[in-house]
Amino acid sequence: MPLVNGKILLDRIQHKRVLAGAFNTTNLETTLSILNAIERSGLPNFIQIAPTNAQLSGYDYIYEMVKRHAAKMDVPVSLHLDHGKSLDDVKQAVRAGFTSVMIDGAAFSYEENIAFTQEAVDFCKSFGIPVEAELGAILGKEDDHVSEADCKTEPEKVRAFVEQTGCDMLAVSVGNVHGLEDKPRIDIPLLQRIAEVSPVPLVIHGGSGIDEATLRSFVNYRVVKVNIASDLRKAFITSVGQAWENNRNEANLARVMNNAKRAVEDDVYSKILMMNKDHHHLRQVS
Repeated sequence: MPLVNGKILLDRIQHKRVLAGAFNTTNLETTLSILNAIERSGLPNFIQIAPTNAQLSGYDYIYEMVKRHAAKMDVPVSLHLDHGKSLDDVKQAVRAGFTSVMIDGAAFSYEENIAFTQEAVDFCKSFGIPVEAELGAILGKEDDHVSEADCKTEPEKVRAFVEQTGCDMLAVSVGNVHGLEDKPRIDIPLLQRIAEVSPVPLVIHGGSGIDEATLRSFVNYRVVKVNIASDLRKAFITSVGQAWENNRNEANLARVMNNAKRAVEDDVYSKILMMNKDHHHLRQVS
């Protein structure tokens, strides 16, 4: 089916009461792996890319890859911009055809974040594209960006932030971290307090390091989307690295890439399975 608008995908996710992954891609191989895993699962999910990774191919090429493959799928998928750090990031992604975006103003003051997010929402409204915003800073490493801030989301600010910005999803900081170098310590009572006051569904970044039981519990706290990147990249790089270790003269690039693709696809599928273990719509396909 065609790429699905993010608002429609959110409706499907909430109606089915599932937890969607938002899986980060970088290139052709990881893109196809993620989409194949989503199709295997039978559940709606996001595929996404951050500006730091889009620099390899540009937004247009990633869009074309996803659009062409999604057209052959029966399972709905949305293409999301992850961590847009500027309004220009958002504009490029939307004009390329992305169906959902994130504007990341977490590094700004509360008032500056509101104004920054409002700009993105105002631009995206004409396209009917949903906007994810972030309130609270998330510790850890996202590609080459290292954040030492660990400023948890304050429930008292959530409703006003959402109402003033008009955002459609809210990424929150509740002890989650980016990357694999820091250990997440999820504050479930805080997440519950945020869920009780938020007018919009919630997003958790840094899903790679979160344990299975905690991940599956998120659906009870209005979380609709969990971002997962580091584990997929590790699976890809490990597979390629093993090929070189096994044969320092390896020259069959197609075989090496196919093995890396399989490693990523299996990892994505296992994560969708893990997050929705008891869901009756999940396809148990090997």
